[in-house]
Amino acid sequence: MKRVALVTVPYHSGVVESAGTWLNVGFVYIAGSLREAGYEVDYYDAMALWHDEDQIRKRLEDFRPDVVCTSAFTAAIVAATKLLRLAKDIDPETVTVIGNVHATFCYQEMLRVDNDAIDYVVRGEGERTLPELLDCLNAGDDPAKVAGIAFWRDDGVIATRSAPFIRDLDALPTAWDLVEWPIYKYRAKNDARLAIVSSARGCQQDCSFCSQKLFWRRGWRARSAENFVAEIEMLHQQYGVEVAMLADEIPTFDRARWERILQLMIERKPGVRLLMETRVDDIVRDEDIMDSYAEAGVEHIYVGVEAGQQATLDLFKKGSKAADSRRAIDIINGADIVSETSFVLGMPGDTPETFKEAVELAKLYNPDMAFFLAIAPWPYADLYPQLEAHVATKDYSKYNLVQPVVKPDAMTLEEVERELGRASRNFFMHKFQNLDQLSSWKQEFMLAVFDILINHSYLSGQMQEMAAGQRMPEAVKQMLRKVNATRRDLKVQAGAEPRNFAPIP
Repeated sequence: MKRVALVTVPYHSGVVESAGTWLNVGFVYIAGSLREAGYEVDYYDAMALWHDEDQIRKRLEDFRPDVVCTSAFTAAIVAATKLLRLAKDIDPETVTVIGNVHATFCYQEMLRVDNDAIDYVVRGEGERTLPELLDCLNAGDDPAKVAGIAFWRDDGVIATRSAPFIRDLDALPTAWDLVEWPIYKYRAKNDARLAIVSSARGCQQDCSFCSQKLFWRRGWRARSAENFVAEIEMLHQQYGVEVAMLADEIPTFDRARWERILQLMIERKPGVRLLMETRVDDIVRDEDIMDSYAEAGVEHIYVGVEAGQQATLDLFKKGSKAADSRRAIDIINGADIVSETSFVLGMPGDTPETFKEAVELAKLYNPDMAFFLAIAPWPYADLYPQLEAHVATKDYSKYNLVQPVVKPDAMTLEEVERELGRASRNFFMHKFQNLDQLSSWKQEFMLAVFDILINHSYLSGQMQEMAAGQRMPEAVKQMLRKVNATRRDLKVQAGAEPRNFAPIP
């Protein structure tokens, strides 16, 4: 077995993918490790390519892999199993492997239900475990000797000991040359070439609804600042990357290291803008160096507010204070960096009034973007036992933060979904009524956001209703018309089919 296909799951929900096309950076590392171990690899991003079953079948038939591997978060797990079953249908001798967070914790359920499609589950990091598994199988040895996997044998599930984490992240090989770069674009910056990068792994927080602390066992490891910035430079020079999003949960955890990254970005000017997520507490901590964030090219920061009530934050075990959330957003805005946050709604005690309160709180906090998400209790999260009685469906494909799966006592699921959409519409109406309060570059960015929301996202219906309404300020309508005209001209010059990016009344 020498030919390995790494295939992403063709699952779409209109959430993160709304803003652009995002590559699977985990596969870049795993492909690098497989090649170093002597395997031939096809990095196939079926999700980013929007390929259907027939197209996936053709690609697999053309490559003729001995092994097909995929990776899936909870909402994509049903589609992932279907993908592996397709691989078996093409060739029953194909070895199938799945990894990522859901598989790491729910392997018992997956193997018991789908052991005809799934041969092996990789639990935890895959860069070392997957090559070791394939080496073991090629040698005809017992896979039970390989740490960090699970598989079905003799009418039961075998789970081996946990594999140790990789300590030296700088030494991991990569396979950036296998990436089909032209498809990765960031819509908010005129389809700039977009990369996903990783500077650190882990999370030491205790959020009760999250999977990351469990997957990383509350540890944190990082690449050196020099190694990371050198990669950013390389991606720009060799592949034309203009924007990079950090996949890290908390890239700023070690302030000294983070300051060194900012310093190197300022000194070397690699030509790449950074999008990132970090914690409220770290932004408050770094108030004195926010100018360095901006000078280094940090253009967009997401911080998870999640809730405005301290009692809810405590239930979520966020480890932060409600007052600090507003301060963090003020600090980001003060540095003229795009601020983004989210509010998690649909808890058992929620009512239409609490949704309205969340919108008013979002207006008060004043992020550039706020998203109102349905609580999705991962079946392995600490919070799950407290919500289990309210879980209305076990259809994991709906656990995407858009479709409600938890039923509040006083609301139906349909009402929750309607109120989530209304919350987003009302918040963004408020933002566009106050667009003139933003800097000129942020105004342009927000117009691009409006295009994304109305044409590409799960919020399209609500946003189109907003655009067609009479409360849209005339100045905003004029700016949107101007943007549409400019973009139509660019499309015509490029030989593409022109289209309006937002219907302006």
